[in-house]
Amino acid sequence: MKLDGLKTPYFVIDKEVLDEGLQNLKDSLESAWGNYIIGYSYKTNALPWLIEYFKDHGCYAEVVSDDEYRLARSIGIDKSHIVYNGIAKSKETFLEAVKNHAIVNIDAEYEIDWLDELVVSEASECKNEQYEVGIRVNFDLEERCPGHSQCPEEGGRFGFCYENGELERAIERIRNKGVKLSGIHLHKSSKTRMPAVYKAIAEVAVEIGKKYDLELDYVDIGGGFFGGLETKPKFPEYFDMVAGILKEQFDPQKTALVVEPGNALVASPIGYYTTVLDVKKTTHNTFVVTDGSRTQIDPLMTKKSYFHEIIKKDGSDNRVRLDKQLICGFTCMEHDHIFKVDNSEELMPGDQIIYQKVGAYTMCLTPLFIKWFPDVYLKDGDSICTIRHRWITENYIGRSSVNEE
Repeated sequence: MKLDGLKTPYFVIDKEVLDEGLQNLKDSLESAWGNYIIGYSYKTNALPWLIEYFKDHGCYAEVVSDDEYRLARSIGIDKSHIVYNGIAKSKETFLEAVKNHAIVNIDAEYEIDWLDELVVSEASECKNEQYEVGIRVNFDLEERCPGHSQCPEEGGRFGFCYENGELERAIERIRNKGVKLSGIHLHKSSKTRMPAVYKAIAEVAVEIGKKYDLELDYVDIGGGFFGGLETKPKFPEYFDMVAGILKEQFDPQKTALVVEPGNALVASPIGYYTTVLDVKKTTHNTFVVTDGSRTQIDPLMTKKSYFHEIIKKDGSDNRVRLDKQLICGFTCMEHDHIFKVDNSEELMPGDQIIYQKVGAYTMCLTPLFIKWFPDVYLKDGDSICTIRHRWITENYIGRSSVNEE
């Protein structure tokens, strides 16, 4: 869809698509388990409008650092409505989160050590109050689900290893400190995101629950689901299967199912709009130079294809067909090549190229390289409004100190 009168490049959030995706997720969880918590993944896209949106729609904040924790608090997220994961917690925010009954999933030995300070400092004031934490489980996904793990040889590095006894030792350490183990967190990064991965997660949760006789307030299966793609698994394919397995050990009335979606909710609703600036022909290629960049939609330079649409400017008929055209970005890097167009009419300055489904891990990873952050617009029906203005020099300088003569 072409938007007239807006200066490219820019991102657009389609609110109707965002609403539909979140409602589909809620409906699937309600049908499968009933007792659930959605923790929106800040690391996927922490645009202020988006995190406010998910807060207003009843989602918790899933954060993985003290900076993200404070960001959630800054927009009024209740302290008990935070899912605190990861290895970048600070002691201060960790203790605050535990004291205020957030969902805190321990992921490091030093976090268990921090519990001593919590118990000692609060013992005289809150003798009848028991604090609770969860724990991140590390298990061998490749062994249980061959071909699906992201790190088949090295294995994953997060959480406490189930197979070698590290998990059991950590659980005992937590229990010996008088802190309740209230949940287990089993998110696994995979290269396929297929339901088989979540089948393995659910099976391990049941095994651990039985082996250690756990009565849990929640089981957190993490995120990584597909969302908004017709050719990929839908939410019920994940959650109906997970629920069927978890019910072997856990009661939905007593144990909440926690999910941490990011990509599944924000990838599909967001597009990136660019314009062709120039066309350069060499003995090797026809380079189509745009005012967008691969750095803004694929910061890690790993994607091999993009959902995209080309809109030719008016009054440019009778174009020559070219065997190959290479779409490029505005940066000075020679490898800022976005995609290739084969056997198609030539592109010209003024044509638009729109990239769809680029809302996940783009804005948060976009570097401040050569150009600052672009505008972000919200499309709500026929209405378009700005929800982040493109940065200017003053934004970049920000809180920096500048030497003065």
